[in-house]
Amino acid sequence: MSETWLQASCSLSFSVELPTPMVLMLRPRSGPGQWVVREEYRLTPAVPVEEFTDGFGNLCQRLVAPQGQFRVFTAADVMVTVRPPAPEFAPFVEVPQLPFDVLGYLLPSRYCESDRFGDMAMEIVGDCPPGYRQVAAIADWVRFNIRNTPLSSTYPVSASEVNQRGEGVCRDLAHIGIALCRALCIPARLVVGYLQGLQPMDVHAWFEAFVGGVWYTFDPSGPYADGARIAIAHGRDAADVAIYNQYGPLLLPDDMLVTVTELVRPR
Repeated sequence: MSETWLQASCSLSFSVELPTPMVLMLRPRSGPGQWVVREEYRLTPAVPVEEFTDGFGNLCQRLVAPQGQFRVFTAADVMVTVRPPAPEFAPFVEVPQLPFDVLGYLLPSRYCESDRFGDMAMEIVGDCPPGYRQVAAIADWVRFNIRNTPLSSTYPVSASEVNQRGEGVCRDLAHIGIALCRALCIPARLVVGYLQGLQPMDVHAWFEAFVGGVWYTFDPSGPYADGARIAIAHGRDAADVAIYNQYGPLLLPDDMLVTVTELVRPR
C-alpha cells in the first residue's frame, strides 16, 4: 500500500427565493483507506446547522438556507491509502456468510434494478470464476459499452435507462455496474467523492463490490479511474448520496467549483 496526501474543496453558490430546508453531505470522514487531517466548512451567511449520521454512516448537515445569496464552501486535507489492485482470485462470498450490514447491498434499489439484469449479468461474466474476476468483467463491459458523456444527464438515471441509452455520466455507469453485480448476488454500493486527475474536475461517482470479505473499488468511467480518491458518502444508489437535498421548489446551484490537488507529504 502507498499513501497520497490530497487537498479537496467544493464551493456551491445558490440564489434562494425563500427559506429552504436543506441536507448537505459534504464532509468526508476518516475510515478504512482515508484519514481526514484538516477540515474547513463555511456557510455564508452563517446559519444554525445540525449534524447527524445517516443509516449508511455518512455525515450529514441539516440547515435552512436563508433568502438571498447563499454560499457553501468545504475543504479537507486527507491522507489516502492507495491499495494495490485486488488479487484476481478474491472469492465470491456466499450469502449466508455475508456480514449483516452488507446484506442490504444485494437488493434492487430505485436506480439499480438488479432483478432485471440476471441473464445479462450471466452473459457478461461468462466463465469467469465467481468473485473479483466477475466484477472486473462487469466493469470492463460497462467501460467499453456505455459511453461516459459528461452533462448527458442532469438527474439520476437508472441502470435500465442507461443500458437503453448507451451513455451516461459517471453516476449512471456506476448504477449499471452495481445492478449487474447484485444480479449475481455480489453486494455492490455507490460511492461519491473526489478523484485526483479527473477531467473535467467535478464531484465523482464510482462503485464498490464486496468480494473476498473486503469492499474493493471499481470505476468504469474512463482513463482517470486509477487516481487517488476521497470518499464522501456511500449508499445503495444516487438517492442515498446526493451532496445536497433541498425540500420545496427546485433549487439548483448558480455556480459549483471542485478542486483536487496533491499535497507535499508533511514531515
